[in-house]
Amino acid sequence: MLGLKLPTDPRWVNIAEKSIEEILIDHAYCEQKAASSCISLIVNYPDKEKIVEVLTPVVAEEWAHFERVLEEMRKRGIKLGPQRRDEYVVRLHELIRKGGSRERRLMDQLLVNALIEARSCERFRLLSQKLSDPELRKFYYELMVSEANHYVNFVNLAKEYNPEAEVKARLQEMLEAEAEIMKSLELRGDRVH
Repeated sequence: MLGLKLPTDPRWVNIAEKSIEEILIDHAYCEQKAASSCISLIVNYPDKEKIVEVLTPVVAEEWAHFERVLEEMRKRGIKLGPQRRDEYVVRLHELIRKGGSRERRLMDQLLVNALIEARSCERFRLLSQKLSDPELRKFYYELMVSEANHYVNFVNLAKEYNPEAEVKARLQEMLEAEAEIMKSLELRGDRVH
């Protein structure tokens, strides 16, 4: 369903488990940025009723996830610490085309968000299956389901404002580019992406 062209290196989850504190910190910031991204889309496209309708509850859900991650951190005595640069997300944002129609830029923004949700979903699935901590396995399973729904929301919103064939073609291009980005990034167990 997610269409990712390159699965996460299976070693990632083993490395991540060894630095689960760092994963939780990074994850908290990922949820905060996801909520902020949805707010930005609403603010920049207030005339697009479906954007406002669909993404308003997603903002609340992403913020609730941020709070849930903070709670998991509190249980483990982990402090939030400074935000880190997410090279994966930075590189994905470079795929958003400059110029062209407002709808085309919106489509690219929505599809970048979809890709981030897809990769998060895939990684949360790995964590839900492989972590030794049963509480965290359950936690990541629940969030995996949510990320999959957000992926669908973003793709469907792109189709709401652009021809479906154009969205499908662009999504395939971006999935190929996302795989290349993943290949070029160092395998790190202290980051969600």
